[in-house]
Amino acid sequence: MFYAIVIFISAFLIFLVQPLIAKQILPWFGGSAAVWGTCLLFFQSALLAGYAYADVLTRYLSMKRQVMVHGVLLVAAIITMPIIASDAWRPFGNEDPILRILGLLLATIGLPYFLLASTTPLIGAWYWRRHQASAPYRLFALSNFASLLALLGYPFLIEPWLGNRETAWAWSGLFCIFAVLCFALGLSTVKNAQNIGDQQVGGSDLNDAAHSIHIGQWLRWVALSAIGSALLLGVSSHLTQNISSAPLLWVVPLALYLITFIISFDHPRWYKRAVFLPLAIVLVPAMAWLSDSLNLKMVTPVYALGLFVVCMVCHGELARLKPHPSRVANDAIELLWTNEWLWTGLRKFARDTKDCRGNRFGSGRVSSLCQAW
Repeated sequence: MFYAIVIFISAFLIFLVQPLIAKQILPWFGGSAAVWGTCLLFFQSALLAGYAYADVLTRYLSMKRQVMVHGVLLVAAIITMPIIASDAWRPFGNEDPILRILGLLLATIGLPYFLLASTTPLIGAWYWRRHQASAPYRLFALSNFASLLALLGYPFLIEPWLGNRETAWAWSGLFCIFAVLCFALGLSTVKNAQNIGDQQVGGSDLNDAAHSIHIGQWLRWVALSAIGSALLLGVSSHLTQNISSAPLLWVVPLALYLITFIISFDHPRWYKRAVFLPLAIVLVPAMAWLSDSLNLKMVTPVYALGLFVVCMVCHGELARLKPHPSRVANDAIELLWTNEWLWTGLRKFARDTKDCRGNRFGSGRVSSLCQAW
Protein backbone atom coordinates (compact mmCIF):
# COMPACT_ATOMS: atom_id res chain seq x y z
CA MET A 1 0.00 0.00 0.00
CA PHE A 2 2.86 2.36 0.87
CA TYR A 3 4.48 1.78 -2.53
CA ALA A 4 1.18 2.38 -4.32
CA ILE A 5 0.57 5.70 -2.55
CA VAL A 6 4.02 7.05 -3.45
CA ILE A 7 3.73 6.05 -7.11
CA PHE A 8 0.18 7.39 -7.36
CA ILE A 9 1.20 10.80 -6.00
CA SER A 10 4.25 11.02 -8.26
CA ALA A 11 2.33 10.21 -11.45
CA PHE A 12 -0.45 12.63 -10.51
CA LEU A 13 2.06 15.42 -9.88
CA ILE A 14 3.88 14.77 -13.17
CA PHE A 15 0.75 15.23 -15.27
CA LEU A 16 -0.51 18.11 -13.16
CA VAL A 17 2.66 20.20 -13.32
CA GLN A 18 2.78 20.23 -17.12
CA PRO A 19 -0.32 22.39 -17.75
CA LEU A 20 0.36 24.28 -14.53
CA ILE A 21 3.83 25.53 -15.42
CA ALA A 22 2.95 26.03 -19.08
CA LYS A 23 0.07 28.29 -18.10
CA GLN A 24 2.47 30.38 -16.01
CA ILE A 25 4.92 31.09 -18.80
CA LEU A 26 2.63 31.32 -21.84
CA PRO A 27 1.80 35.03 -21.40
CA TRP A 28 5.51 35.78 -21.23
CA PHE A 29 6.41 34.09 -24.50
CA GLY A 30 3.33 34.79 -26.62
CA GLY A 31 1.55 31.43 -26.49
CA SER A 32 2.85 30.25 -29.86
CA ALA A 33 3.15 26.62 -30.88
CA ALA A 34 6.92 26.89 -30.37
CA VAL A 35 6.31 27.35 -26.64
CA TRP A 36 4.36 24.10 -26.50
CA GLY A 37 7.02 22.26 -28.44
CA THR A 38 9.78 23.56 -26.18
CA CYS A 39 7.88 22.56 -23.03
CA LEU A 40 7.28 19.08 -24.41
CA LEU A 41 10.95 18.78 -25.30
CA PHE A 42 11.87 19.58 -21.72
CA PHE A 43 9.29 17.25 -20.18
CA GLN A 44 10.24 14.31 -22.37
CA SER A 45 13.97 14.84 -21.84
CA ALA A 46 13.52 15.10 -18.08
CA LEU A 47 11.37 11.98 -18.09
CA LEU A 48 14.03 10.02 -19.95
CA ALA A 49 16.73 11.36 -17.61
CA GLY A 50 14.69 10.28 -14.60
CA TYR A 51 14.30 6.76 -15.96
CA ALA A 52 18.02 6.56 -16.71
CA TYR A 53 18.83 7.78 -13.20
CA ALA A 54 16.62 5.06 -11.71
CA ASP A 55 18.33 2.43 -13.84
CA VAL A 56 21.84 3.57 -12.85
CA LEU A 57 20.89 3.82 -9.19
CA THR A 58 19.42 0.32 -9.00
CA ARG A 59 22.11 -1.21 -11.16
CA TYR A 60 25.27 0.07 -9.47
CA LEU A 61 24.45 1.09 -5.88
CA SER A 62 23.46 -0.89 -2.83
CA MET A 63 19.97 -0.39 -1.48
CA LYS A 64 21.24 1.74 1.39
CA ARG A 65 23.22 4.05 -0.90
CA GLN A 66 20.29 4.33 -3.29
CA VAL A 67 18.15 5.69 -0.47
CA MET A 68 20.90 8.05 0.69
CA VAL A 69 21.45 9.54 -2.78
CA HIS A 70 17.75 9.81 -3.49
CA GLY A 71 17.09 11.34 -0.08
CA VAL A 72 19.67 14.08 -0.62
CA LEU A 73 18.11 14.96 -3.98
CA LEU A 74 14.63 15.01 -2.46
CA VAL A 75 15.78 17.50 0.18
CA ALA A 76 17.39 19.65 -2.52
CA ALA A 77 14.13 19.57 -4.50
CA ILE A 78 12.11 20.68 -1.48
CA ILE A 79 14.42 23.69 -1.13
CA THR A 80 13.42 24.81 -4.66
CA MET A 81 9.73 25.03 -3.72
CA PRO A 82 7.35 26.60 -4.64
CA ILE A 83 7.17 25.99 -8.38
CA ILE A 84 6.41 29.58 -9.31
CA ALA A 85 8.42 31.01 -12.18
CA SER A 86 10.62 33.93 -11.17
CA ASP A 87 10.11 37.27 -12.91
CA ALA A 88 13.83 37.23 -13.63
CA TRP A 89 13.08 34.75 -16.43
CA ARG A 90 10.74 37.12 -18.26
CA PRO A 91 12.03 37.67 -21.82
CA PHE A 92 13.42 41.04 -22.83
CA GLY A 93 12.95 40.46 -26.55
CA ASN A 94 16.56 40.11 -27.65
CA GLU A 95 17.34 36.60 -26.35
CA ASP A 96 16.76 33.10 -27.70
CA PRO A 97 13.26 32.22 -26.42
CA ILE A 98 13.84 28.47 -26.62
CA LEU A 99 16.94 28.59 -24.44
CA ARG A 100 15.18 30.93 -22.03
CA ILE A 101 12.16 28.64 -21.73
CA LEU A 102 14.38 25.63 -21.14
CA GLY A 103 16.36 27.54 -18.53
CA LEU A 104 13.17 28.70 -16.81
CA LEU A 105 11.76 25.17 -16.69
CA LEU A 106 15.03 23.74 -15.45
CA ALA A 107 15.31 26.31 -12.67
CA THR A 108 11.65 26.16 -11.65
CA ILE A 109 10.71 22.47 -11.85
CA GLY A 110 13.82 20.70 -13.15
CA LEU A 111 14.88 18.73 -10.07
CA PRO A 112 11.37 17.98 -8.73
CA TYR A 113 10.20 16.78 -12.14
CA PHE A 114 13.35 14.69 -12.61
CA LEU A 115 12.78 12.93 -9.27
CA LEU A 116 9.09 12.40 -9.96
CA ALA A 117 9.97 10.88 -13.33
CA SER A 118 12.30 8.38 -11.66
CA THR A 119 9.72 7.26 -9.12
CA THR A 120 7.81 4.51 -10.93
CA PRO A 121 10.86 2.51 -12.12
CA LEU A 122 12.80 3.19 -8.92
CA ILE A 123 9.99 2.31 -6.53
CA GLY A 124 9.15 -0.68 -8.72
CA ALA A 125 12.71 -1.94 -8.25
CA TRP A 126 12.54 -1.32 -4.49
CA TYR A 127 9.23 -3.15 -4.34
CA TRP A 128 10.72 -6.19 -6.04
CA ARG A 129 13.71 -6.21 -3.70
CA ARG A 130 11.42 -6.29 -0.71
CA HIS A 131 8.69 -8.56 -2.10
CA GLN A 132 10.50 -10.79 -4.56
CA ALA A 133 7.59 -13.20 -4.65
CA SER A 134 5.42 -10.65 -6.45
CA ALA A 135 6.12 -8.50 -9.49
CA PRO A 136 5.76 -4.70 -9.45
CA TYR A 137 3.92 -4.32 -12.74
CA ARG A 138 0.54 -3.48 -11.21
CA LEU A 139 2.26 -0.35 -9.97
CA PHE A 140 2.61 0.74 -13.61
CA ALA A 141 -1.15 0.37 -14.02
CA LEU A 142 -1.68 2.52 -10.94
CA SER A 143 0.74 5.11 -12.31
CA ASN A 144 -1.24 5.42 -15.53
CA PHE A 145 -4.49 5.67 -13.58
CA ALA A 146 -3.09 8.61 -11.62
CA SER A 147 -1.92 10.20 -14.87
CA LEU A 148 -5.42 9.89 -16.31
CA LEU A 149 -6.95 11.50 -13.22
CA ALA A 150 -4.55 14.44 -13.42
CA LEU A 151 -5.06 14.84 -17.16
CA LEU A 152 -8.83 15.10 -16.81
CA GLY A 153 -8.93 16.59 -13.33
CA TYR A 154 -6.93 19.74 -14.00
CA PRO A 155 -9.12 21.36 -16.68
CA PHE A 156 -12.45 20.22 -15.21
CA LEU A 157 -11.96 20.25 -11.44
CA ILE A 158 -8.81 22.13 -10.43
CA GLU A 159 -8.49 25.06 -12.84
CA PRO A 160 -12.09 26.30 -12.46
CA TRP A 161 -11.75 26.53 -8.66
CA LEU A 162 -8.13 27.46 -8.00
CA GLY A 163 -5.96 30.20 -9.44
CA ASN A 164 -2.63 29.35 -10.99
CA ARG A 165 -0.63 30.60 -8.01
CA GLU A 166 -2.79 28.73 -5.50
CA THR A 167 -2.48 25.56 -7.55
CA ALA A 168 1.30 25.96 -7.66
CA TRP A 169 1.44 26.22 -3.87
CA ALA A 170 -0.84 23.20 -3.50
CA TRP A 171 1.35 21.24 -5.91
CA SER A 172 4.45 22.24 -3.96
CA GLY A 173 2.89 21.13 -0.69
CA LEU A 174 1.89 17.78 -2.16
CA PHE A 175 5.41 17.33 -3.52
CA CYS A 176 6.84 17.85 -0.02
CA ILE A 177 4.49 15.17 1.29
CA PHE A 178 5.59 12.90 -1.55
CA ALA A 179 9.26 13.51 -0.76
CA VAL A 180 8.81 12.56 2.90
CA LEU A 181 6.83 9.44 2.01
CA CYS A 182 9.33 8.40 -0.66
CA PHE A 183 12.31 8.71 1.69
CA ALA A 184 10.44 6.89 4.47
CA LEU A 185 9.62 4.13 2.00
CA GLY A 186 13.28 3.79 1.08
CA LEU A 187 14.30 3.53 4.73
CA SER A 188 11.60 0.93 5.30
CA THR A 189 12.81 -1.09 2.33
CA VAL A 190 16.37 -1.07 3.64
CA LYS A 191 15.25 -2.02 7.14
CA ASN A 192 13.13 -4.91 5.92
CA ALA A 193 15.61 -6.31 3.42
CA GLN A 194 14.97 -10.03 3.22
CA ASN A 195 18.59 -11.11 3.12
CA ILE A 196 22.09 -9.71 2.88
CA GLY A 197 21.96 -9.90 -0.92
CA ASP A 198 19.46 -7.05 -0.92
CA GLN A 199 22.09 -4.78 0.64
CA GLN A 200 24.68 -5.53 -2.03
CA VAL A 201 25.06 -3.72 -5.32
CA GLY A 202 21.96 -4.42 -7.35
CA GLY A 203 23.75 -5.25 -10.57
CA SER A 204 24.38 -8.98 -10.16
CA ASP A 205 20.81 -10.20 -10.39
CA LEU A 206 19.98 -7.50 -12.89
CA ASN A 207 22.78 -8.46 -15.25
CA ASP A 208 21.89 -12.16 -15.04
CA ALA A 209 18.34 -11.31 -15.98
CA ALA A 210 19.50 -8.97 -18.74
CA HIS A 211 21.59 -11.70 -20.41
CA SER A 212 18.46 -13.84 -20.72
CA ILE A 213 16.74 -11.29 -22.96
CA HIS A 214 16.80 -12.24 -26.64
CA ILE A 215 16.79 -9.75 -29.48
CA GLY A 216 13.49 -11.17 -30.74
CA GLN A 217 11.79 -10.50 -27.44
CA TRP A 218 13.20 -6.98 -27.31
CA LEU A 219 11.96 -6.28 -30.84
CA ARG A 220 8.48 -7.48 -29.89
CA TRP A 221 8.45 -5.05 -26.96
CA VAL A 222 9.46 -2.20 -29.23
CA ALA A 223 6.96 -3.11 -31.96
CA LEU A 224 4.01 -3.50 -29.59
CA SER A 225 4.77 -0.22 -27.85
CA ALA A 226 5.23 1.62 -31.15
CA ILE A 227 2.02 0.30 -32.72
CA GLY A 228 -0.15 1.49 -29.85
CA SER A 229 1.52 4.91 -29.76
CA ALA A 230 1.36 5.37 -33.53
CA LEU A 231 -2.32 4.40 -33.65
CA LEU A 232 -3.14 6.85 -30.87
CA LEU A 233 -1.48 9.62 -32.85
CA GLY A 234 -3.21 8.63 -36.08
CA VAL A 235 -6.69 8.42 -34.56
CA SER A 236 -6.25 11.69 -32.65
CA SER A 237 -5.05 13.55 -35.73
CA HIS A 238 -7.74 12.12 -38.02
CA LEU A 239 -10.66 12.82 -35.69
CA THR A 240 -9.65 16.38 -34.81
CA GLN A 241 -8.21 17.58 -38.13
CA ASN A 242 -10.26 15.73 -40.75
CA ILE A 243 -13.58 14.95 -39.03
CA SER A 244 -14.47 17.58 -36.44
CA SER A 245 -12.96 20.34 -34.36
CA ALA A 246 -15.26 19.63 -31.42
CA PRO A 247 -13.68 20.73 -28.12
CA LEU A 248 -11.88 18.01 -26.18
CA LEU A 249 -12.60 15.37 -28.85
CA TRP A 250 -8.96 14.33 -28.93
CA VAL A 251 -9.07 13.56 -25.21
CA VAL A 252 -11.15 10.46 -25.98
CA PRO A 253 -8.35 8.56 -27.79
CA LEU A 254 -5.80 9.56 -25.16
CA ALA A 255 -8.04 8.40 -22.32
CA LEU A 256 -8.71 5.09 -24.07
CA TYR A 257 -4.98 4.56 -24.56
CA LEU A 258 -4.25 5.09 -20.87
CA ILE A 259 -7.19 2.91 -19.83
CA THR A 260 -5.93 -0.04 -21.88
CA PHE A 261 -2.53 0.30 -20.24
CA ILE A 262 -4.16 0.36 -16.81
CA ILE A 263 -6.31 -2.70 -17.53
CA SER A 264 -3.57 -4.76 -19.15
CA PHE A 265 -1.02 -4.31 -16.38
CA ASP A 266 -3.53 -4.59 -13.55
CA HIS A 267 -4.15 -8.33 -13.95
CA PRO A 268 -3.74 -10.92 -16.77
CA ARG A 269 -7.41 -11.89 -16.57
CA TRP A 270 -8.51 -8.67 -18.26
CA TYR A 271 -6.77 -9.46 -21.56
CA LYS A 272 -8.14 -12.37 -23.57
CA ARG A 273 -6.19 -12.88 -26.78
CA ALA A 274 -8.95 -15.06 -28.26
CA VAL A 275 -11.37 -12.15 -27.90
CA PHE A 276 -9.35 -9.03 -28.65
CA LEU A 277 -7.17 -10.27 -31.52
CA PRO A 278 -10.10 -11.27 -33.80
CA LEU A 279 -11.82 -7.99 -32.95
CA ALA A 280 -8.69 -6.09 -33.95
CA ILE A 281 -8.51 -7.97 -37.24
CA VAL A 282 -12.08 -6.87 -38.00
CA LEU A 283 -11.90 -3.30 -36.72
CA VAL A 284 -8.65 -2.19 -38.40
CA PRO A 285 -10.07 -2.67 -41.94
CA ALA A 286 -13.30 -1.00 -40.79
CA MET A 287 -11.31 2.02 -39.64
CA ALA A 288 -9.50 2.14 -42.97
CA TRP A 289 -12.80 1.87 -44.86
CA LEU A 290 -14.23 4.83 -42.91
CA SER A 291 -11.14 6.98 -43.38
CA ASP A 292 -12.85 9.10 -46.05
CA SER A 293 -16.11 9.50 -44.13
CA LEU A 294 -16.90 12.81 -42.47
CA ASN A 295 -19.80 11.46 -40.41
CA LEU A 296 -18.69 12.18 -36.85
CA LYS A 297 -21.41 10.03 -35.27
CA MET A 298 -20.36 7.03 -37.33
CA VAL A 299 -16.60 7.46 -37.40
CA THR A 300 -15.95 8.34 -33.75
CA PRO A 301 -17.41 5.16 -32.18
CA VAL A 302 -15.67 2.89 -34.70
CA TYR A 303 -12.32 4.64 -34.31
CA ALA A 304 -12.63 4.73 -30.52
CA LEU A 305 -13.50 1.03 -30.34
CA GLY A 306 -10.76 0.17 -32.83
CA LEU A 307 -8.16 2.11 -30.86
CA PHE A 308 -9.28 0.50 -27.62
CA VAL A 309 -9.14 -3.03 -29.03
CA VAL A 310 -5.80 -2.63 -30.81
CA CYS A 311 -4.22 -1.00 -27.75
CA MET A 312 -5.61 -3.82 -25.61
CA VAL A 313 -3.82 -6.27 -27.91
CA CYS A 314 -0.57 -4.28 -27.82
CA HIS A 315 -0.57 -3.62 -24.08
CA GLY A 316 -1.99 -7.04 -23.25
CA GLU A 317 0.82 -8.72 -25.18
CA LEU A 318 3.33 -6.39 -23.54
CA ALA A 319 2.03 -7.48 -20.16
CA ARG A 320 2.32 -11.15 -21.16
CA LEU A 321 5.90 -10.57 -22.32
CA LYS A 322 6.93 -8.48 -19.33
CA PRO A 323 10.51 -9.22 -18.29
CA HIS A 324 12.01 -10.27 -15.00
CA PRO A 325 11.04 -7.68 -12.34
CA SER A 326 14.70 -6.86 -11.70
CA ARG A 327 14.81 -5.25 -15.16
CA VAL A 328 11.96 -2.89 -14.41
CA ALA A 329 14.01 0.33 -14.63
CA ASN A 330 16.02 -0.74 -17.68
CA ASP A 331 13.03 -1.81 -19.72
CA ALA A 332 11.11 1.31 -18.81
CA ILE A 333 13.85 3.26 -20.60
CA GLU A 334 13.55 1.07 -23.71
CA LEU A 335 9.79 1.55 -23.92
CA LEU A 336 10.16 5.28 -23.28
CA TRP A 337 12.52 5.60 -26.24
CA THR A 338 9.92 3.82 -28.38
CA ASN A 339 7.22 6.23 -27.27
CA GLU A 340 9.25 9.10 -28.75
CA TRP A 341 7.07 8.25 -31.76
CA LEU A 342 4.06 9.43 -29.81
CA TRP A 343 5.60 12.57 -28.36
CA THR A 344 7.16 13.68 -31.63
CA GLY A 345 3.84 13.22 -33.37
CA LEU A 346 1.94 15.05 -30.67
CA ARG A 347 4.29 18.01 -31.01
CA LYS A 348 3.49 18.09 -34.72
CA PHE A 349 -0.19 17.71 -33.89
CA ALA A 350 -0.02 20.73 -31.58
CA ARG A 351 1.60 22.80 -34.33
CA ASP A 352 -0.90 21.72 -36.96
CA THR A 353 -3.99 22.64 -34.95
CA LYS A 354 -5.06 25.73 -33.06
CA ASP A 355 -6.59 23.76 -30.21
CA CYS A 356 -3.57 24.20 -27.98
CA ARG A 357 -3.63 27.95 -28.40
CA GLY A 358 -7.16 28.20 -27.09
CA ASN A 359 -8.05 30.49 -30.01
CA ARG A 360 -10.59 28.32 -31.78
CA PHE A 361 -12.96 27.69 -28.91
CA GLY A 362 -12.11 30.40 -26.42
CA SER A 363 -11.99 27.70 -23.75
CA GLY A 364 -9.45 27.73 -20.96
CA ARG A 365 -10.15 24.03 -20.38
CA VAL A 366 -9.19 23.16 -23.93
CA SER A 367 -6.00 25.18 -23.70
CA SER A 368 -4.93 23.80 -20.34
CA LEU A 369 -5.64 20.22 -21.35
CA CYS A 370 -3.53 20.52 -24.46
CA GLN A 371 -0.74 22.02 -22.41
CA ALA A 372 -0.43 18.70 -20.59
CA TRP A 373 0.77 17.15 -23.82
